[in-house]
Amino acid sequence: MIQLRVLATLAISVLLTGLVCAAQSGVTYDQARWDPIHFKPAIDTASDEQCLVCHREVLERKVRETSPAGVVAQDALAWYQTLDTYIGEQETFHRRHLATDYAHQVMDLKCNTCHQGNDLREETANSSATGQSDLVQRKQVDPNICLMCHGKFNYPVMGVPGSWLEHGAVFGNSCLTCHVAIRTNRHNVNFLKPAAIEEAGKSSADVCYGCHGGRAWYRINYPYPRNPWPGAAAAVPDWAIDRPTSSNPRFAVAPNPGNAQ
Repeated sequence: MIQLRVLATLAISVLLTGLVCAAQSGVTYDQARWDPIHFKPAIDTASDEQCLVCHREVLERKVRETSPAGVVAQDALAWYQTLDTYIGEQETFHRRHLATDYAHQVMDLKCNTCHQGNDLREETANSSATGQSDLVQRKQVDPNICLMCHGKFNYPVMGVPGSWLEHGAVFGNSCLTCHVAIRTNRHNVNFLKPAAIEEAGKSSADVCYGCHGGRAWYRINYPYPRNPWPGAAAAVPDWAIDRPTSSNPRFAVAPNPGNAQ
């Protein structure tokens, strides 16, 4: 019952926010929902400022100080919050990705990094002849976007005997023990800050592990592209034969020779 109540309250909150936004802009709620910014191609160039005109609550909403069961938020610690990169008070989902100090330090996520539109008829990709055929069935966000930073630690292809938590000490608790020279063309995508990640990773392996297994919401790993790097062997391992050799064009940026990417 509590879950239903929470979901109902959230749904009403979102609806009221949309109605207020629509009223302030002089359009109806349905007109706002069907605005071209929610669809291709306009959503590809939509700025955060445009999105937040109607969706600012995602950054203003705060977590409850105490849960309905009486658990104090500041006393709670989830398994993924044991990493050194988790500091400060409890935060909401969107703030954790867009507004915290750590997000500003190593990330450059935008609203449309994750949100690429949706079909308002049934939240499905193929409910009409004019719908977006590439949308994920009944999803607001393609799960593969989340998987890039929330996948399983792929130790079998890294030469690590098992879990990083169990074997990290063998490598001096530093990913750069190996990766100072291996796959150095990394993080060169438009939603991350490569130079800042490299610098932070020198002092804490949790910077690397956090996105490569430490916050794994999925039981599978993400098949990262094998961007060519200086000194890479010509032979391609069997597990990498089908891997792409460049990042998704939607996330690609021009290389910066001054930084390890």
